[in-house]
Amino acid sequence: MVTAYIGLGSNLADPRSQLLTAFDELARLANGRLLAASSLYRSAPLGPAEQPDYLNAVAALETGLAPLALLAELQAIEAAHQRVRGERWGPRTLDLDLLLYGDQRLDLPTLKVPHPGLYERNFVLYPLAEIAPGLAIPGLGALGELLARCERGSLAVVEKAIHGRPHAPD
Repeated sequence: MVTAYIGLGSNLADPRSQLLTAFDELARLANGRLLAASSLYRSAPLGPAEQPDYLNAVAALETGLAPLALLAELQAIEAAHQRVRGERWGPRTLDLDLLLYGDQRLDLPTLKVPHPGLYERNFVLYPLAEIAPGLAIPGLGALGELLARCERGSLAVVEKAIHGRPHAPD
């Protein structure tokens, strides 16, 4: 079994519901279990400005699936959420990115791990640090060091995780 970290993002069709449902679907993947889910964070879009803000989160998943098999499962979940692959960094119902797969470094035509750009994306680093603060990123160093170089900007927690799952604020 390997611990994989999955980045989740949505800015269409009730993003909160998209992410909460995706956490449940990740928890039901064969040969694994959901270890932790971060709070939900609101972030400005990375791509075209004429789109809604995103909700983002990170999940820790213990899995026996090989990296490409896990990627296929993530893409199947996206498809079930009517994910349309069109404009780069455009709006989407659900985006699931395989950020880390154990301590492996992969550079395959269809999968790069650690996920490219992970080290500079506040909407990945802050939720990742919430659920795995002492993590070392293969080839990049300590998560804490990466976080120290990444400005939080307008990134904001909109729903805190309680007992490892997002929970509506009081």
